[in-house]
Amino acid sequence: MSDHGSVVLDGESLTPEDVAAVARHDRPVAIADSAREAVRESRARVEEVLDSDETVYGLNTGFGQLVTEHIPEGDREQLQTNLIRSHASGVGRELEREEVRAMLLTRINALVKGYSGIRELVVDHLLTMLNRGIHPIVKSRGSLGASGDLAPLAHQALVLLGEGTAEVDGERLDGEAALARAGLEPLSLRAKEGLALINGTQLTVGLGALCVVDAERALRGADVAGALTTEVSMGTTAACDPAIQDVRPHAGQATSARNVRTLTAGSEIVESHRNCDRVQDAYSIRCLPQVHGAARDAIAHLREAVEIELNSATDNPLVFPGSAVDDRASGTENVGVLSGGNFHGAPLALRLDYATNALADLAAIAERRVDRLLNPNLQEEHLPPFLTPESGVGSGYMIAQYSAAALVNENRSLGSPSTDNTPVSGGQEDHVSMSTQSALNARTAVENALTVVGIELLCGAQAMEFVDDGLEPGSATGAAYDALREHVPPLDADRPLHGDIEIATELVATGRLDEIVERACDEPIA
Repeated sequence: MSDHGSVVLDGESLTPEDVAAVARHDRPVAIADSAREAVRESRARVEEVLDSDETVYGLNTGFGQLVTEHIPEGDREQLQTNLIRSHASGVGRELEREEVRAMLLTRINALVKGYSGIRELVVDHLLTMLNRGIHPIVKSRGSLGASGDLAPLAHQALVLLGEGTAEVDGERLDGEAALARAGLEPLSLRAKEGLALINGTQLTVGLGALCVVDAERALRGADVAGALTTEVSMGTTAACDPAIQDVRPHAGQATSARNVRTLTAGSEIVESHRNCDRVQDAYSIRCLPQVHGAARDAIAHLREAVEIELNSATDNPLVFPGSAVDDRASGTENVGVLSGGNFHGAPLALRLDYATNALADLAAIAERRVDRLLNPNLQEEHLPPFLTPESGVGSGYMIAQYSAAALVNENRSLGSPSTDNTPVSGGQEDHVSMSTQSALNARTAVENALTVVGIELLCGAQAMEFVDDGLEPGSATGAAYDALREHVPPLDADRPLHGDIEIATELVATGRLDEIVERACDEPIA
């Protein structure tokens, strides 16, 4: 939900695009009044349970294997503080700024659904931290994706206690000093609140949301780069004919085929050889709709899970109105608190791995098209070896393909964290999802795929320099060529290519390529 430029959290309508806007562009965040009321009602329910002195997990018991330990009233606040301190045991690289902001945002949205039993004060502290740019220093490794992202969320929650470390305006401060920058006092957590802050899938889903946005840009960029390669290699767009897609009606396949037709509309290059002797193109061009389309379907499957998870209650235990609970199943006297497994990251982990493998294949087919543009044993007669006018003296784009091949190789190694399992917590948590590693790997896979697409775009633009004068490309592929040429000149002689690759990749990754080709198209590029 948006309100005068703000993302308004209600626990029901957060989107991957909202996550990207807040994480990357510091869009302000507010909380809907209805969500605030749900938080207050949920906390009141927790207080009722505590007054009843019923034994309820997470409120007055220990955690994990220590679930059978009853905690006296005087020790419950200390229990919550100890929980945060002990679970802040992450390792590895620190999360990037946008990753921390995505986790903060998604944690707040989960809490304001009103099933976590947390005080409104705690939610407001988190909201102020997000809006004022107080970014906890969070280690990226340590979560098993069940019971949620415990270690990373604990590093985040430490700052609420005035502990840990946060970055504020480029400066690292201890938690208390960081809170003071925003006029906040450290919190003393009450029963249930420590568990509510760390029990959930928010790092996984925050990274997943960013991955969805980036992967969809990679898909559109791959269609643009693939269409450009089809043109400059004198390939045919006949394989994108609607009749072919209609008899195998996968949604992603139809979309990519339509995109290629739209992008090459009006191409004099395509028309110039429509009746040539070549019968078929290589698979990397002819099967573009099928391969790109399958990757599209995989990312759509991930988007579905991410959109559900962004607006889900993944805490444990969950606090319900009494009427919403089957008391016989809960084994309580209408206390309205149920212990379950919504923190388990399997619904995300499996789809993230699927998406990672799909992105590996998207990058792989793009790299094969790059090779067809460069390789003197495969390329068309009008193209010089490695797209350099100084063949032999110069290496042209030869090593750019090496880089693409290296990234393809890395992507192929990433897509299986969810198939592993290591029991923890004395065997109480005996099946975990590894969803966070799946999300981190998916982030790497999409970054690599974007770079390979950028390399193909560079090579396609260079190949355009050797197409016969007077033959115009499609209006949209021509716009993509022009956009790249604003920043990257033709390769007349060898130069370091890393900067050119970064520019081309950024053109795709930021969505600017989408905007440019959209303006040149007769219909939207999906």
